[in-house]
Amino acid sequence: WLSKDPFMSYRVKVRETTPVCLTEEELQAIETKEFASSRLSQVRDIFIFSCYTGLAYTEANSLNDSHINIGIDGGRWIFIQRQKTIKKAKLSKIPLLDVPEMLIEKYRNNPVCKMKGSLLPTLSNQKMNEYLKEIGAVCNIKSELTFHTARHTFATTMLNNGVSMEAVSDMLGH
Repeated sequence: WLSKDPFMSYRVKVRETTPVCLTEEELQAIETKEFASSRLSQVRDIFIFSCYTGLAYTEANSLNDSHINIGIDGGRWIFIQRQKTIKKAKLSKIPLLDVPEMLIEKYRNNPVCKMKGSLLPTLSNQKMNEYLKEIGAVCNIKSELTFHTARHTFATTMLNNGVSMEAVSDMLGH
């Protein structure tokens, strides 16, 4: 039993952050860069996948064949429950563009993917972000790269290409 609230004088410190998204040139630099390390190439591929799908780390990590279905346009789409909004049961529906399709095929027979039953050979979020910082330095990206940067890049790219705010919001699971 406590005689007084131990959190009474505690104040939450809110740190304002500005969302970082890549420019087309920066995205192209990362996409076309040839890395000597297969580890960096793999992390780059998963990051690029997310730039074209808007998936957060948890969704990219858990993505499997059951999430890929045919959409109303007859093309392949990702249908995935957003981890962050599971209480609201928000389903994200994302069209599979050529680049993500190619990356899914690239890793189809990857041993890590087969073992995990997933479509992408993700590492831990911490390791992915660590290697993304290295990729950013090698590609002369001034902004700090994190996996979440891909999500912001996706949203900005979609909006800049005339996709409605509502459609982008739905794809992001907001």
